[in-house]
Amino acid sequence: MKEIHLAGGCFWGTEHYLQLIPGVTFTEVGFANGNTPDPTYKQVYTDTTGYAETVRVQYDPDTVSLKFLIELYFKAIDPLSLNRQGHDEGTRYRTGIYWSDPADEPVIREVYDAVQASLGVPLAVELEPLRNFYPAEEYHQDYLVKNPDGYCHLSHALFELARNAREKH
Repeated sequence: MKEIHLAGGCFWGTEHYLQLIPGVTFTEVGFANGNTPDPTYKQVYTDTTGYAETVRVQYDPDTVSLKFLIELYFKAIDPLSLNRQGHDEGTRYRTGIYWSDPADEPVIREVYDAVQASLGVPLAVELEPLRNFYPAEEYHQDYLVKNPDGYCHLSHALFELARNAREKH
């Protein structure tokens, strides 16, 4: 299994979207690349800790490639919006791709550069090595599975896209 960390605004919907993609074997919501040890949701919510709401994604590279995952990630975010996705606003809702394997960076940058070229303007998506990740409290994990009518900034059409996503080889 391989792993990547993706920040796409509110982590409830982002996790649900990503876990529907065939080849994703595990997801966990939490906080990435901040400045304080072991933060709580309440602390991160203040926008003073430097953390982004992030989803840790484990995937089977024999089923889904990192390139395809990142392409699908870009379909679920507004890559031009700084510190905001949907109605959620604040630095904790910034978008970002955080890798722990340096070999992943060129693949990530290839997709990023293609999206940026197609839009013709700089993107507001962080690209950084993962510095730290702390899981969020249990009630945030699989939130939309536990609360099907819970708040989500993503559309049901995006969930269908993820559920039916198949990489062409």
